[in-house]
Amino acid sequence: MLAWQQQMKIIERGVAEIVPGEDLAAKLKRSESTGKPLVVKLGLDPTAPDIHLGHTVVLHKMRQFQDLGHDTVLLIGDYTTKVGDPTGRSETRKRLSDEEIKANARTYERQAFKVLDPARTRLDFNSRWLSKLTFADVLELTAKCTVARMLERDDFSRRYRENVPISIHEFLYPLMQGYDSVALQADVELGGTDQKFNLLMGRNLQREYGQEAQVAVTMPLLEGLDGVQKMSKSLDNYIGIDEPAREMYGKTMSMADSLMVRYFELVTGVSLEELREIERGLREGGIHPRDLKMRLAREIVTAYHGGDAAREAEEEFVRIFRQHEIPDEVADWKVEPSQLEDGRLFLPRFLVEAGAAGSSGEARRLIRQGGVRVDGRKLEDEELDLLPVDGMIVKAGKRKFIRLRVE
Repeated sequence: MLAWQQQMKIIERGVAEIVPGEDLAAKLKRSESTGKPLVVKLGLDPTAPDIHLGHTVVLHKMRQFQDLGHDTVLLIGDYTTKVGDPTGRSETRKRLSDEEIKANARTYERQAFKVLDPARTRLDFNSRWLSKLTFADVLELTAKCTVARMLERDDFSRRYRENVPISIHEFLYPLMQGYDSVALQADVELGGTDQKFNLLMGRNLQREYGQEAQVAVTMPLLEGLDGVQKMSKSLDNYIGIDEPAREMYGKTMSMADSLMVRYFELVTGVSLEELREIERGLREGGIHPRDLKMRLAREIVTAYHGGDAAREAEEEFVRIFRQHEIPDEVADWKVEPSQLEDGRLFLPRFLVEAGAAGSSGEARRLIRQGGVRVDGRKLEDEELDLLPVDGMIVKAGKRKFIRLRVE
């Protein structure tokens, strides 16, 4: 095991906050002297079926704790998901069925182990203890926190001010997550910056139950490909870790140059020393941003699909975007008579129906901005009625290719 000072340096990489830092140093010192690893907890609520690159930021931090020899617990919140984390919510979250939770949990496990080492991960489910609490146990738990404390949360206080309903069960969520730390006797809990209130609740409850308080390590929320808002499937600015290698590579190449160093730091295994060299090379002009972005794309694809897939994805990207060729695999779209008017396709509607645009307005913007080509010819008329021809290739945006099939 590394000396505690070296461990601190590794753990501090990319973190938003360590609360409190002196407690973590003390825990690491004790761990080094006794040889007993720290218990490091990361809870994930399986509220959706897929994990994107933004979710992996905290998984990479847990992997660092694994590599340092600590006892890491990946906690699947199958019971807390029944309540739903109110963090960042402007309204009560829709409750999922048991079947949905189980299906999502299986997907989370598989995807999380693309970052974590399964052999060094202790997998647990909080239904193991939360489902066994009696009503008396719940009353005791709720007595350890005040309503005033709950209303310190920004989302709760905002909803209260705006007269937006807050269900009592939502107040229970931070207590349930905090009780997870009591059940696991966690030394450290990891989470995004939006989870700080919940992580600190764990510290408070551990003290209330006579345990040493855990340290909260928060990680920044990764910006999406637009470079503005956090990565989110709903904003379509994400890279899904289960996406095909070519899609992952192409999406990475579409990100703003300003995000590259941040992505290297938060979602790759590049060392701190090399990260500093990358920053210096960009600053002094020794590294071309395009070449660096291609390396970042290779790193990301390699992590989830392997080196061969990354090389193939890069070769195809170069062929398509530098040499303006058509990819080997193009999705076919069958033209049905019901979609035609006077034998023609209304271009904006076609783009929406073919999945190239999320709405008619988005399709029109794409056309206006020169982002739609048919057999290599740029289309700029957003009211165009397209005459479909079998085998015609429509390119929408940077990565979407569609081959028309007309019978």
